[in-house]
Amino acid sequence: MDIVGYCTALGLATAAGLNAWIPLLATGLLARYTDVIHLSGTWTSLENTGVLVALAIVAVLDFVADKVPGFDHVLHAAGTVIAPVTGVAAALASSSALDVSPALMMVIGIGAAAASHGTRMAIRPFSTLATGGLGNPAVSLVEDAVSAALSLLANILPVLAALTVAAMFAFVWRVIGRMRRARGGTGSAAVGPRRRSATRDRPGGMGSKMASSRP
Repeated sequence: MDIVGYCTALGLATAAGLNAWIPLLATGLLARYTDVIHLSGTWTSLENTGVLVALAIVAVLDFVADKVPGFDHVLHAAGTVIAPVTGVAAALASSSALDVSPALMMVIGIGAAAASHGTRMAIRPFSTLATGGLGNPAVSLVEDAVSAALSLLANILPVLAALTVAAMFAFVWRVIGRMRRARGGTGSAAVGPRRRSATRDRPGGMGSKMASSRP
């Protein structure tokens, strides 16, 4: 059993959750132009010029559309299906020449891509609320950069990529938890004074009782 292969799969599938097409494109390019990765079987088609050009075109279209307000939400909705599929494809392709379990690779690919994409969708509402949507293109650019870096790292230094994924999930969800608590605290703080004011103004409330007891 090749543990390195599973680490590669985890890194690529996580990258697919951030950008569905970059991991496949990176894997095909590395297989064609370097000795870092070797594909076998039907996955060698990723090295073909036509496939690489098609992946590049789709990746560019996805890159641009995710920076346009409105289109980004449509892409994210579609990504709930596309990201796990491309995550599995990248995981299986990268390990096609290794001694790994295809079934386990599929589990890793679906799980990591779905978790990564879900995290991506969880972050966007905070960006939209804080910036009115103006900060979403910058967030998208960061996601693309992380996806590209993680795709390269997964193929070159797989174990480091797996550790990076674990640290990334832990950090991001900790930040999301803090942001949610902050929003909840702000909401309750705003509601509190209104309730106290309503109690004072309500007939029979504390305010009216105190007023009636005065001589």
